[in-house]
Order: sequence, then structure tokens, then C-alpha cells
Amino acid sequence: MNDRLVIIPTYNERENIERIVRRVFALQPAFDVLVVEDNSPDGTAAIVRGLQGELPRLFMVEREGKLGLGTAYITGFKWALERGYGFIFEMDADFSHDPNDLTRLYDACAGGRSDVVVGSRYVTGVNVVNWPMSRVLMSYFASKYVRLVTGMKVHDATAGFVCYTREALERIDLDNVRFKGYAFQIEMKFTAWRLGFRLKEIPIIFTDRTLGTSKMSGGIFNEALWGVITMKLRRTKGAPKP
Repeated sequence: MNDRLVIIPTYNERENIERIVRRVFALQPAFDVLVVEDNSPDGTAAIVRGLQGELPRLFMVEREGKLGLGTAYITGFKWALERGYGFIFEMDADFSHDPNDLTRLYDACAGGRSDVVVGSRYVTGVNVVNWPMSRVLMSYFASKYVRLVTGMKVHDATAGFVCYTREALERIDLDNVRFKGYAFQIEMKFTAWRLGFRLKEIPIIFTDRTLGTSKMSGGIFNEALWGVITMKLRRTKGAPKP
């Protein structure tokens, strides 16, 4: 059985989903793909179902509605753990993450030196293409803010391109992860770090989507801004810092 699974949450991604799935399946070593589909009105699920006849390692979980990015990944993580995958990846559907970089994340994890590997926009400067400067600054300084508040030495805490080992996800209490937006990404990394797992960042180039509509909103950013403080306070008495 393949031990590598890429989780791709979708909501209204009909322009991107077939291309991104085919790009992932073209990679070597091979990756399985799980689409967590939030009842997109644009027919994304129908496209995935059509591809499943051709691609037997393409799976899909269909949910009742748009329930949030964090809960989509939690659903995917539990699905992966139940089926014995050893390396579980987060990746966007919109090509902001280059599928070719999945192999780099995997190599960094599979070597046994890291438990969580982050595809980082900021570990070697600012590697973001086609974002307006206001959004680049917001994202960059959000990660600086997370480092300051939490003490976690990660340059891109809100990154959504990540590889987790099975061991890391099994130790994280997934039912106790509270946040749904950008703060979900921070909470997952912070929890893994507090539990003593080894985090590593590898540089990637993040390219803004050219097709479809961004899911970013002010509410998501505010959750990250205030959520970091509440998360820090809630975890103060948790596992000792490594």
C-alpha cells in the first residue's frame, strides 16, 4: 500500500481540480489523493467522481456544506490515520503550491530527521508571486507575530503546504483543535512543537491562484490574530516546550 496521502480541500474549484489531481498522480514516488469536498455548487464533486474511474487511488469525502478549512483537514487526517498512511500532506487545489514540491516535503520527512515539514514562503526571504503588497505584508508580519507570541521558531506559521508524519498526527488531539481558518494552521504546528516533534521548513515559491476565487476573508485573519493569544494561554500548562 502507498503510505503517502495528499489531502486537498475543495469548495468551488472546478477550474483547478482535474489539473491539480493529474499533476499529483504524475509524480514519482506515487502519492494517493483525498479530496475533501464541501458541497461545491459549481460541480467540483462531479468532476472528481468522473476521475475516480480512471484513477483508482483518488478518494473523496463529501461533506454537507462549507464547514471550514480546519475541519476539512481534521476529517482528512482521521481518514488517513484509519487507513494506515505514514505521511499525510496538506495542499491547496489552486496551484498556489507547486505539486512538484510534494516530493521535497516527503524527502525531508522520510529521512527521519523531521516530523512536520512546512513548505515555507518566508524561510529564505519572501517567496510570493502575484500577491498585492498589502497581502504579502499582512501574511509576513502575521508569522513574525506568531513567533513573538508563541516562541515557536517557524518563519511561516500560517503555511498550508505541510507534511505530517503519522506519529505526529496520532499524538495531536485532533478533536481538541479549535480553529478553522489560518489559526488552524498555526495551532497544528504549535501543538506539534509543544509535544516535542521536530519541525523543519523548506523554501517554496508560493504563486497566487489564476483561476477560481480566493477563500481569504477578514474574519479568517482576525481569527489568526486573536487566536494566537488564546491558543498560547490555553496551552501554557500543556506539554513542556522542547
